Amino acid sequence: MDKEIIIVSKANLSDVYRSYIACLNQQDWSKLEQFVDNNVYYNNKQIGLSGYREMLERDFYEIPDLHFNIELLVSDRPYIASRLVFDCSPKEKFFGLDIKGKRVSFCEHVFYEFQKEKIVSVWSIIDKAALEAQL
Repeated sequence: MDKEIIIVSKANLSDVYRSYIACLNQQDWSKLEQFVDNNVYYNNKQIGLSGYREMLERDFYEIPDLHFNIELLVSDRPYIASRLVFDCSPKEKFFGLDIKGKRVSFCEHVFYEFQKEKIVSVWSIIDKAALEAQL
């Protein structure tokens, strides 16, 4: 007989996602593998867990006060859709824009696909127009 298959309910998937966001905000990279699959895709490119972690570490380096704030969360297993709101001060360039420490606000619209309790795919769109309007 096969090993037990874990099915995550909609409520539990939302809880897993909220715990994932808390992990990011705490920069607790040792726990990232609890939430992200080893072979994760980001915007249709396989970057793996190590590439995903490097991307996040770079984001926090470039934006020391980065904090992920969930404004909207919709769960329809195996997917999560979220609107994340940011109010932060990137150190230098951000998405090719010379921010240089200026406080900016913007949103990210992101969709996640989960298998079991781990993220296997991420599709992300940043509202760059909102950033440009503030400069």
